[in-house]
Amino acid sequence: MRSAALLADAVALADDSGLEVDALGGLPGVTSARFGGEHLTDAERCALVLARIRGAAPGGRMARFRCVIALADPTGREATVEGTVEGRIAEAARGTGGFGYDPIFVYPPLARTFAELPPAVKAEVSHRAVALRKATDRLARW
Repeated sequence: MRSAALLADAVALADDSGLEVDALGGLPGVTSARFGGEHLTDAERCALVLARIRGAAPGGRMARFRCVIALADPTGREATVEGTVEGRIAEAARGTGGFGYDPIFVYPPLARTFAELPPAVKAEVSHRAVALRKATDRLARW
C-alpha cells in the first residue's frame, strides 16, 4: 500500500486523441472512436472516412492526429499539453499494424501509413509520443 506521503505527490494524467481530416472540417476529431456509430469496426471507420473524402482535392486529404494530455496534482496545479502529427489520408488502407485510423494515415517523412510502420518507430513519432514528451518536460518544471 502506498503511503500518504507518496499519494500527496501523485499526479493525475488523462488524455484523449483523434484524427482530424481537413476535407471533413476537422472530423472525426474527438468522436474518432465513435465516428459513424459505436457499432462500426476500425476498418469500417477507415472505409467511412475514405468514402466521405472520395474525390477530394489533394489538399483536402490533409489530416493530423492530435493528442491532448491534462495533468493535475493534489496542490491544484493543472496543465494541458498537446501533440500533433501532420499527414494525409491515403487513397486506400495500407498495412496491418497499429489500430484505429493507422491504415489510412500517411506519415509524410516516411511515406508510409502508421499501420505500415514498425511499432517502435510509430511509438517515437506518434501524436501520443509528442504529447508525452511535452508532459514529461512540463512535469520536470513543476
